[in-house]
Amino acid sequence: MQSGRVAQGVARALGARSLNGSVLGLRAFSGSVPSLADSSFAYSPPGRNHLFVPGPTNIPERVQRAMCRPSENHRDPYFANFLNPIFEDVKYLFQSKTGKPFIFPSTGTGAWESALCNTLSPGDTVVAFRFGQFSHLWVDMAQRLGLDVIVLETPWGEGADEGRLEEVLRADTEKKIKGVLVVHNETTTGVTSDILGCRKAIDAAGHPALFYVDGVSSIGALPFHMDDWGVDVAITGSQKALCLPTGLGLTCVSPKAMEASKTAKLKRVFFSYDDHAKANATGNFPYTPSIPLLYGMRESIAIMREHTIEEVWSRHARMGNATRAAVDAWGLKLLCKNPRWNSNALTVVAVPKEIDSNDIVKTAYCKYNLTIGVGLSEVNGKVFRIGHLGDLNEISMLGAIAGVEMVLNDVGLKVPFGSGVGAAAAYFQKTSSVIPSREILGSHIYGVK
Repeated sequence: MQSGRVAQGVARALGARSLNGSVLGLRAFSGSVPSLADSSFAYSPPGRNHLFVPGPTNIPERVQRAMCRPSENHRDPYFANFLNPIFEDVKYLFQSKTGKPFIFPSTGTGAWESALCNTLSPGDTVVAFRFGQFSHLWVDMAQRLGLDVIVLETPWGEGADEGRLEEVLRADTEKKIKGVLVVHNETTTGVTSDILGCRKAIDAAGHPALFYVDGVSSIGALPFHMDDWGVDVAITGSQKALCLPTGLGLTCVSPKAMEASKTAKLKRVFFSYDDHAKANATGNFPYTPSIPLLYGMRESIAIMREHTIEEVWSRHARMGNATRAAVDAWGLKLLCKNPRWNSNALTVVAVPKEIDSNDIVKTAYCKYNLTIGVGLSEVNGKVFRIGHLGDLNEISMLGAIAGVEMVLNDVGLKVPFGSGVGAAAAYFQKTSSVIPSREILGSHIYGVK
């Protein structure tokens, strides 16, 4: 009876066209599939769900424990002493000494809106690259807020073209363009654009436009230097590299952008820099904050400081390299068109035309309790996404790669078992070091560097 209900749940998840168990490799399930109307996802499988999407990410136990506390009042005397160091933590996350940090109880979308509405006026012109779902949504928001957007359409799988940006800015001899919008890490396509290269293009054109960067899935995972790269407004969200639940939209604002906010005319209330700056100066917020998330963020950035943010960036690079080695061993291709844009937050894998990538994602969840990312918008059904963002290590990553390897065979992509896992394991074995504080076991251990 139980095996029938599980098979039924898998069948429902995959849709009527995929009910053939032999295609999905559902040999473990016996009996006929009952009416779909009775199915549910109520069955709790052993072990844990294996979460490998580019956000939300796995939450470390230390961070979970930090957030598990009774309700507190943000108007009690302790709160300013608790909050003020957190603002310094946020500046460390953005690698900024001169920026003004703001913490909003929102998602990254809210941080997007705060960036635009605090620094621009109705009818202002901005230029934005569109090369994936999230860059598209930022363009859409800017247009709906009343901005005139020059959209630089870019094939999905490519990143920001610095030469093209410079050309557009040079042509703006009247300096009507007030801002440049770039998504650093486009999670639709697995593309990381060169933010410093874009800054150099703006400077080469001699243009005064503000530089806005969406770092929702990059900041805290990939190298990001707000001050050194001349970014004016950078944003991120709590559910990505910070390894927190969704609910905090973070932004850091340069002195130049803060000056622009004094004359900006777009309406803002909830996301007002002015309101936040006044309240933050007293060690508080203009409205009730999410105190558990603040405790969680304090702990998450404390972990980053212990490891050093440079080591966190390096770890993400190794996760990305290993995953790409696995994809290459499977004989599949990345959606990203040029290695210079390869993302170390996720890997987006293109599938042959005869395969619907949604079947890969659904089979992973329904058969192996493995969560990987679907293709979004224009690439839905054409790609799947393996996240390697946040609190992961070599062994957890190998587990995800092994799961994907089984799924590929389930849906008819007969990749050799052990091919991707072997390639990733070989890379990790060569590049892994002894965990700090565990060197005491001695240098005689084989394979240790």
